Amino acid sequence: MRIILSLSRVTRGLLSMLLVALATFVHAAGAPADIRLYVFDCGRIDARDMGMFDDSGALDGRPGTMSVPCFLIRHPKGILLWETGLGDAIADRPNGIDFAPGIHGSVRVKLVDQLKTLGLKPSDIDYLAFSHWHIDHTGNANLFRHATWILQRRELAAATSATPPPFESLAPVSAYRNARIRLVDGDTDVFGDGSVELLLLPGHTPGHQALQLRLPHAGVVLLSGDLYHSDEARRLRRVPRINVDRAATLASMDRFEAIAARAHARVVIQHDPRDIAALPHFPACLH
Repeated sequence: MRIILSLSRVTRGLLSMLLVALATFVHAAGAPADIRLYVFDCGRIDARDMGMFDDSGALDGRPGTMSVPCFLIRHPKGILLWETGLGDAIADRPNGIDFAPGIHGSVRVKLVDQLKTLGLKPSDIDYLAFSHWHIDHTGNANLFRHATWILQRRELAAATSATPPPFESLAPVSAYRNARIRLVDGDTDVFGDGSVELLLLPGHTPGHQALQLRLPHAGVVLLSGDLYHSDEARRLRRVPRINVDRAATLASMDRFEAIAARAHARVVIQHDPRDIAALPHFPACLH
């Protein structure tokens, strides 16, 4: 009897391993063979006081540096640009600019030049999407007036309201008024095959979202937007003071982590320089 029970446990263990391996294979097989993720350097933010990024006060008076990346996804059905960074105009100012007292932005290399390295022009971008409309994510948006802008209805409504959330400047995104717009409500499958999905995760702003990619070799990758601003913020569930809805932020964190765990995803905290440095260095790509 003991031998039979022991064999049963072994069988169950082998079956479990087989199912996990099969799920991984099927998951990877579902991604287009030539989908690729490129990471652009779209700036850097140095803050003298990171207190705005934790409403517990734990970061008060502590300095910090945040990466500002942009991401290009090549898909058989088109090219998506996710985020547009601080803005190429800042690259013409060797000392950068101060967005506010103690918050300094700088751009080392222009986005248009990085596109050129891939043989692309702004007019070659088919789709444009943002995690949200804060100025460090929309700086180059108006370069892409020929793209289809995929916008969360909540984000657009908030930014164009009589009392928009902090930092929701319309000047960097003014081209949306004449661009082709794909207005969405909630999670959105960009190309219709499950490989590139926008995930609505409100709280930082009303229509904040993250991006989920299913790559043929790397598997599932989650780009966090501003749900988290560092790996420590993720681990400690820090809620920034500047967020519009604390409860929604915590609910979005719960949902994000459930998705990440279920998909065994690689999570990329966009504003954490360590996470960005761990990705393939441009012009190499993740695929």
